[in-house]
Amino acid sequence: MGMKYKKHACPNDCILYQKDFELLKSCPRCGLSRYKLKQKDDDTIEDIEKHGPPMKVMWYLPVIPRMKRLFANPNDVKNLRWPVDERKCDGMYRHPNDSIHWKKFDDEFPEFGKE
Repeated sequence: MGMKYKKHACPNDCILYQKDFELLKSCPRCGLSRYKLKQKDDDTIEDIEKHGPPMKVMWYLPVIPRMKRLFANPNDVKNLRWPVDERKCDGMYRHPNDSIHWKKFDDEFPEFGKE
């Protein structure tokens, strides 16, 4: 799909190594190394930078590009919008928007549903 999805993350889930943190080798909050440590034969530890595996990888798909791709196909848009465009009000539960809670939310925030 052409979307970037693989990001390095701090092992303690402090940060994602992107934007301002993209070039860092260790977490600015907890100080843990970004990359796995390798022990050499002479019992010294070497930080594997750039070529070594990261300590933790988070698979992340940004929301906005995903939504753009969802609404790019007219057939998919029709299927995504059917509760709004083709809603049947006959008292039967066909979709969560037929529930009492959904109707209460629609009454309290009418502009939200129009988007």
